[in-house]
Amino acid sequence: MTTLWERSRQAAVQVILDTAVRLFAEQGYEQTTIAQIAREAGISQRSLFRYFGTKEDLVCGDQEALGELLRRTVEQQPAERSAWDALRAGFEVILTANHPPERTLELSRLIFGTPSLRARYVEKRLHWQAELAPVIRARLGGDPGRPASDTQAKAIVATVFACVDTATELWAAHDGRLDLADLYDECLAAVRG
Repeated sequence: MTTLWERSRQAAVQVILDTAVRLFAEQGYEQTTIAQIAREAGISQRSLFRYFGTKEDLVCGDQEALGELLRRTVEQQPAERSAWDALRAGFEVILTANHPPERTLELSRLIFGTPSLRARYVEKRLHWQAELAPVIRARLGGDPGRPASDTQAKAIVATVFACVDTATELWAAHDGRLDLADLYDECLAAVRG
């Protein structure tokens, strides 16, 4: 059961996000200020920063928590699942973890259409990849001292991330009309032959 405080916090976060996304869509990400978002959401800038640490967090969300959810989900997959399937299961969970598909589509358009956001997004994703490589190495049954296992794990993780990002960008470019999971599968099949 959620507490009154948690429900109030969720409602405030939703108002701030709705306001920010609307302003970003109307004016552009770079042209929209934190002061404008706070004013239109009816809160102070200081209060806004209690909910979101940076302007990028309004679009990209809490990447640390999402990265942790991804890692944990991959780790919890049954041992018989391949590294590829475990990573796919992890991404299925995080793609729907924070927002409904319509909001994810809006945010994806912003990320892929704004160079500064895309750069921040890539930076955070590289951190996720570093965190996932040992998980995948363990799933492959490799010894951490064996360079081939480390190489294989890093290559699998990087390939999956590239396929997820390509699929998401295509999905956003087609206004969400295509199935994101199918796009991912197509991307991965193209890479794996």
